[in-house]
Amino acid sequence: MPTYEYKCEACGHAFEKFQSIKARPVRKCPACGKMEVRRLLGTGAALIFKGSGFYATDYRSQSYKDGAQKDKPKADASDKGAETAAGACTGCKKAAGTCPHRDKE
Repeated sequence: MPTYEYKCEACGHAFEKFQSIKARPVRKCPACGKMEVRRLLGTGAALIFKGSGFYATDYRSQSYKDGAQKDKPKADASDKGAETAAGACTGCKKAAGTCPHRDKE
């Protein structure tokens, strides 16, 4: 059911009404009681699917997204040039001795 915007021409009172598409438009102003209410053309609202079955991350706040970005692991410069147990560089996966990240001895 959509939400409609109304405004009273007599007193200027603006309000919203959540009602069925089939319902008749409101004519009587809830503030002054006069029969001069007009329905406004609104911009409409976007569809937002909430509840089970939808992605929980679709409508996350910006602060949540910023925090998640900070939690991502970052590649350190200290990781480059380190060797694995097999002797390969963890930065470029090249064999020991051919890695451009390591200082050649």
